[in-house]
Amino acid sequence: MKIKGAMLIGKSEVVGTQGTIHAFNPAAAAELEPAFGVGSEAEIDRACTLAKQAFDSFRETSLADRARFLRRIGQGILDLGDTLIERAQAETGLPKGRIEGERGRTVGQLEMFASIVEKGLWIGAVLDSELPERKPQPRPDLRQRKVPLGPVAVFAASNFPLAFSVAGGDTASALAAGCPVIVKSHSSHLGTSELVGRVIQQAVAECGLPEGVFSLVLGKGNVIGQALVSHPAIKAVGFTGSRQGGVSLMKTAASRPEPIPVYAEMSSINPLFLFPSALEKNAESIAKGFVDSMTLGVGQFCTNPGIVIGIESSGFDRFRHAAEREVAARASATMLSPAIHTAYQRGVERLASAESVETLAKVEPGEGNCLGSPALFSVAAKHILSRPELAAEVFGPSSIVISCTTAEEMRAIAEWLEGQLTVSLFTEEEDLEMARQLMPVLERKAGRIIFNGYPTGVEVCWSMVHGGPFPATSDSRTTSVGGRAIERFLRPVCYQGVPSALLPESLQDSNPLKIPRIRDTKIEQS
Repeated sequence: MKIKGAMLIGKSEVVGTQGTIHAFNPAAAAELEPAFGVGSEAEIDRACTLAKQAFDSFRETSLADRARFLRRIGQGILDLGDTLIERAQAETGLPKGRIEGERGRTVGQLEMFASIVEKGLWIGAVLDSELPERKPQPRPDLRQRKVPLGPVAVFAASNFPLAFSVAGGDTASALAAGCPVIVKSHSSHLGTSELVGRVIQQAVAECGLPEGVFSLVLGKGNVIGQALVSHPAIKAVGFTGSRQGGVSLMKTAASRPEPIPVYAEMSSINPLFLFPSALEKNAESIAKGFVDSMTLGVGQFCTNPGIVIGIESSGFDRFRHAAEREVAARASATMLSPAIHTAYQRGVERLASAESVETLAKVEPGEGNCLGSPALFSVAAKHILSRPELAAEVFGPSSIVISCTTAEEMRAIAEWLEGQLTVSLFTEEEDLEMARQLMPVLERKAGRIIFNGYPTGVEVCWSMVHGGPFPATSDSRTTSVGGRAIERFLRPVCYQGVPSALLPESLQDSNPLKIPRIRDTKIEQS
């Protein structure tokens, strides 16, 4: 499959005429061919119009057909073979094993949503029978199901060229819900995006679906993105990126004549709370695991542990010294893009020059381009509580260790933190009562609470929550990973006294879809 530098508007290839942009190889510091034509609002309007036209047909496709469509996308991604892997490596500087693993996760997500679609639990079918003799008022026949919102705009992430990109979790869950999708490709991996986009385009055609089920657009800066979110055909937005970018889209969506939801994953520092007995017994092993997690993927994960909190003790001292040694022994590595590398350097320099902050370890970059160097800092809790800027996310392989004098000060830090994707606690049995006192605070702060484990690594399953209070996400009631991600793109509709001939299959008495339902407060098996 050849990369042509084109947008994919429905079934058409369109080369934008508003200038050109190139993908960039961060390891070689060189532009990659071909040039990509920049789109305009006209292409956005065409893609959105096609999506609107496709919606009513696509949302009523059979469960089997929709599942087949998702699986066809997954197989098409696998069929790209080394062409996809090599292009993604060139555009990101990520090693082959990481890209192959991410491809597996992407295909696995598509398979998971295909299975979810087939089972039909996501429809949320509920039936309450008519009670004509009820006093003082009879009850009408009432039935409820969830229906898709409408066309969804998805913004590809910079740090996951596959799993959070064109066919990633936002796209897979929106398509599974029955929503057409328009993806804005990320400028850091334009070629990878086109390859995967062509797979989806082919799957749409092969499955006999309306062409507007999928489009891929691209453009410079915020113009295309804002035009996409502003278009009246768009009914929801999926975004993974910076806090600034997410908030900007939220404001645009809220200011529309018809406001729409933006499901934005933005900023998280994923704190680790280290308890006394755990440190006394396992300081060195906790330190090694922490640094492994901090430097994994050059720290370019939204679950990277950016802050560590502990109470001063001999065990905490051992942890700090061990973490310092571990960081000093790590090497620099290529970051995803010049922009990410520059932002990381500025963040590290800000911490290194901040008053009351001690640099525990900082690796000097070797020879190469866009190299991210691990760094570790330390500060007392009394200083950071009055300086929230010290806890701002630094996207890359760095973290700051906060020393507390008491359990009350540790709790104060927990209360002071903003919303997070994750929070991790390292405990032994002797620490559990202290941890119990902290749990209500942490439940208010994070979407995932981890005991004796590290935040990097997000299992794709029904129980996973990859979300959290602002600024981790724009809506703490949702997740962008796992089976429940489909719920973002659905809304309930109640059918009162509707003739049986007009009821959707999911609510008909005979249950032709054979899906699980609730009838008169009892679970009705298929």
